[in-house]
Amino acid sequence: MRAMGGSPPGVTVIGGGFAGVECVHQLLRRGHRVRLVEMRPVRTTDAHATDRLAEMVCSNSFRSDNPANAVGLLKREMESIGSLILEEARKAAVPAGDALAVDRAVFAEAVTRRLGSEPLLELVRAEAESLPDAGAGWVVIATGPLTSPALEKSLLTALGDEYLYFYDAMAPIVELASLNREKLYALSRWGKGGGDDYLNVPLSRLEYEGFVRELLAGEKVPFHDFEKAVYFEGCLPIEAMAERGPETLRHGPMKPFGLPDPRTLREPYAVVQLRQDDLAREHFNLVGFQTKLKVGEQRRIFRLLPGLEKAEFVRFGMLHRNTYINGPAHLDALFRWKKNPQIFFAGQLTGVEGYLESAATGLMVGATLAQLLEGRDPRALPFSTALGSLAKHVSAPREQEYTPMNVTFGLIEDADVPPMRDRAKRREEIGRRALAAVARWREEALPAPALTP
Repeated sequence: MRAMGGSPPGVTVIGGGFAGVECVHQLLRRGHRVRLVEMRPVRTTDAHATDRLAEMVCSNSFRSDNPANAVGLLKREMESIGSLILEEARKAAVPAGDALAVDRAVFAEAVTRRLGSEPLLELVRAEAESLPDAGAGWVVIATGPLTSPALEKSLLTALGDEYLYFYDAMAPIVELASLNREKLYALSRWGKGGGDDYLNVPLSRLEYEGFVRELLAGEKVPFHDFEKAVYFEGCLPIEAMAERGPETLRHGPMKPFGLPDPRTLREPYAVVQLRQDDLAREHFNLVGFQTKLKVGEQRRIFRLLPGLEKAEFVRFGMLHRNTYINGPAHLDALFRWKKNPQIFFAGQLTGVEGYLESAATGLMVGATLAQLLEGRDPRALPFSTALGSLAKHVSAPREQEYTPMNVTFGLIEDADVPPMRDRAKRREEIGRRALAAVARWREEALPAPALTP
């Protein structure tokens, strides 16, 4: 890695996304000096639009905030330890039913401003082009799925095997003022959250079938000759979902269930949901409409939706390549590189998927480094917790192909939880035990005094 100048800090974190920011926060709040290296704006990516830290490039949602959901449980665990990402996300929250969604500009600006005021942080705007040299101290590689080509080449050489990768896609965002509100209705699915947090586009059967036909016929952005289409199941382009059958979208992002039109008191044949994307309530994104359609085709096809005939697009959807390493081959349960334990990996680069999961890995790496810097043997989080289940996912040997994962109850070890017929009650018990385990781990692994952030 190129020398960045100045005396070496305790830790160098490369990458100012969710994992890097959360890792930095865990160290700063305990009084440790950190150097954060972020290449933007010196070098940008195809997906980023600003030079802010923790910029959200896809959805503006951190998904469910319900503790009965594995994602909601992960949030509670992170907050019990102290999460900068979730603290600022709640301040920048916009209505989204039982999900936690944010004004992405307000959120990223707040995170950037917060870290920019930290006296123990050295923020370096430069591209890290290679792995660090010996003697560089503790290093965290948290460059995310959009790692720069130079660093990716260095990693590829050092890891000794091919990268795994998949394609991620972003949904378009439209201006509310350009929509025909008379054709839309406000309602959250099953009345969750505020009850009317989403705008809904109702479609008849003929409208739905015509829309699907146009999606399938629309011109897509082609792949390079040397690439193959490897999609993450949780973020399939909408046209790729439509290829699986004519009813697929009605049971996916366009499902009408729990969304009766108050004007007819009946569920439409299909529904497109629009979620608020900013606090000013000027921009809305098309939920689940990530796409690889060409820009002109997006404008033409999405304007076929009722109420969107004159839609103005703040951002068109796009496709980008996400890179991740073969975690089980290279990482232990503390996210250390087995070949060189001075180097840690965090974020989507490890094979977790999602903003929240990326931040969670950064939190765990930061906590591990804090223990090391404070002279203690680091303790991994129990696999019976949502946090620990992610550590297990990236490190446990497996026979099947390694693929990116969101947090799920299926990842959490639950052998000690008694069998129950009621799945909801069993998950509640898993959550109760997980939070208790995180609290015990926090007291043992991160004893006071921890400095106030």
